[in-house]
Amino acid sequence: MNLETKWLEDFVALANTRSFSQAAERRFVTQPAFSRRIRSLEAALGLTLVNRSRTPVELTESGQLFLVTARSMVDQLGEVVRHLHHLEGQQGEVLQFAAAHSLALGFFPQWISRLRADGLNIASRLIATNVGEAVHSLREGGCDLILAFYDPDAALQMDPEIFPSMHLGRTEMLPVCAVDASGKPLYELDSGQSVPLLAYSAGAFLGRSVNILLRQRALRSTTVYETAMADSLKSMALQGMGVAWVPRFSAQAELARGDLVVCGGSQWHVPLEIRLYRCALVRKASVRLLWRKLEGGVGGES
Repeated sequence: MNLETKWLEDFVALANTRSFSQAAERRFVTQPAFSRRIRSLEAALGLTLVNRSRTPVELTESGQLFLVTARSMVDQLGEVVRHLHHLEGQQGEVLQFAAAHSLALGFFPQWISRLRADGLNIASRLIATNVGEAVHSLREGGCDLILAFYDPDAALQMDPEIFPSMHLGRTEMLPVCAVDASGKPLYELDSGQSVPLLAYSAGAFLGRSVNILLRQRALRSTTVYETAMADSLKSMALQGMGVAWVPRFSAQAELARGDLVVCGGSQWHVPLEIRLYRCALVRKASVRLLWRKLEGGVGGES
């Protein structure tokens, strides 16, 4: 018999809510996916556990008997995991972060260094990914925390009660381009002329923010390159290919050397807020410790 732990947790959630939709929401999956998982559990057991013809749903006699075992197994597994986390905490837990690529490169190293300098000696593991995959990883327990730019329109589509967040800092996206032989910008946003645009791929959060600005200001442009990676756009800008909007921290070194310049005034800048997200259902000691320290001002903006 091949049973998956998540099926048992699904079944317990269904028994508690007596509603497929509410149980699916509690388990952070769509209702069709949740229903398929319950049917997979029934198929593995060779039993019908749920009477779907009743509203609210009811467990069959087999389902009621199996519920006792399912709850016991879920509780025992949770207790073992908590015990192992406690042992790991004594040896030093590793905090698993997921972050957008630009934050992984341009923000995370300095931020984690400030935390250690402030006395919070945590061990960390970082996965650079896109926002959608980071959110999925947090929901599925694949990471402990995620670093992301705050999107006031989408708010990462997560319930703030279950996935609280914390402000970590602010930055802005700057329009940058290479310089000519005299050190002047190759392109000027306020010139009224069309400029070659180094753009973010469709769906990228940074791209949505830039596109809103471009529509508001009616910039004349022709897209010559697209990617989801801010650092790739920066590299193309360094080659003189066009204008790219990149987070300030991603281009600090190039701006300081004069390899890139900001080619538009403050009206062309896009403000960004950096936030840290966790799952309130996770009881990992190092996550709680980090959150308390951050609330107390450790590792704040420099």
